[in-house]
Amino acid sequence: MTSHAEHAGIRIAADNPNHHLWNNHGTWFLHYTVHPTAFTKERIRRSLGTKDLGIARSRRDAFFAHIAGKQAAA
Repeated sequence: MTSHAEHAGIRIAADNPNHHLWNNHGTWFLHYTVHPTAFTKERIRRSLGTKDLGIARSRRDAFFAHIAGKQAAA
């Protein structure tokens, strides 16, 4: 049996500060792709619960920092 490790490949383009953010009728969402196996992928969209772009960026950054912290601890 092969064990697959979780790996976060987080990229935020410097020329696009809204990377991973999507505005759906005024509410900001975080969207990203995960690869649960080597042969599949899944798009994830989560509401950030705000209409404010600055708050949305902050929540996106906190989410990815949390994921990166979990990866470093593993």
